[in-house]
Amino acid sequence: MSSTAALHDVVSLHDALPAQHGGAKALVLTILGEFVLPDGGATWTASLVEAAGVLGIGEKNARQAVARIGDQGLIEADRHGRRVRWSLTDDGRRLLEDGARRIYEFGTTTVDWNGEWLVAHCPVAESQRAVRNQLRTRLGFLGFGELSPNLLVSPHVDREPALRDVLSELGLTAESVVLRSATGTAGENIELVARAWDLGGLEDGYRAFSRAHRRLQPVDERAAFRSLVDLVHDWRRFPFTDPELPTELLPDGWAGSEAAQVFHERHADWSRAARRWFGELETGGGDES
Repeated sequence: MSSTAALHDVVSLHDALPAQHGGAKALVLTILGEFVLPDGGATWTASLVEAAGVLGIGEKNARQAVARIGDQGLIEADRHGRRVRWSLTDDGRRLLEDGARRIYEFGTTTVDWNGEWLVAHCPVAESQRAVRNQLRTRLGFLGFGELSPNLLVSPHVDREPALRDVLSELGLTAESVVLRSATGTAGENIELVARAWDLGGLEDGYRAFSRAHRRLQPVDERAAFRSLVDLVHDWRRFPFTDPELPTELLPDGWAGSEAAQVFHERHADWSRAARRWFGELETGGGDES
């Protein structure tokens, strides 16, 4: 599997919102990535069910979510009498590690830019809507914006190999044209950004995130667990929707900078207590599976 295909799989696993806005499987995947992956990669069914319950997921739905993740080949079961212990498979570990790297490294570095754009003209027939949707999703993940349905641009010229991988995997290489180009003026660059990305909508999302999490103060370890999972769930969409534009292409006072600070500070503040709470579930070993 190519690196871009693997990253596309990560998108599919990490594009759901919190349980109250999405599904139980996405929530359980977050628990696996945040608490199980760093601590040896194995956990009891009962631990997952109880942890999901704290987040508003009923027992039946939690067990179904765990089973579906197992059916995907991301975890495998080992029975201990009436109990079941789940271990991450190689595929599960790889996907969660890739997703964690994308989520937790996002917003920690600045993007250097020499003024050059990576341009892709990718004509897709109207009868191939599924291919067009895959192209839009995967290039969006790589930081491309759309000037038109067939014309995409990105300031990340170093991602040309990944772009060509996507075109090859979707069977679009022969029809597509890939160029490197420059507009000539700073004003034209800003105008191009306004056409290709909805930065206003993205900023609204960042501001809502900061308001929701900036002043939260969990009262105990159980509350810290819930707050941490909610934080990660709310943050996880940004690394897959924000094109990570260079600073000179962003509006003054870019709201994403404050949101990134809130995420990383709150993650550091709450992680220790949240991990202690989940660790106590593991120590108990669960009851029956």
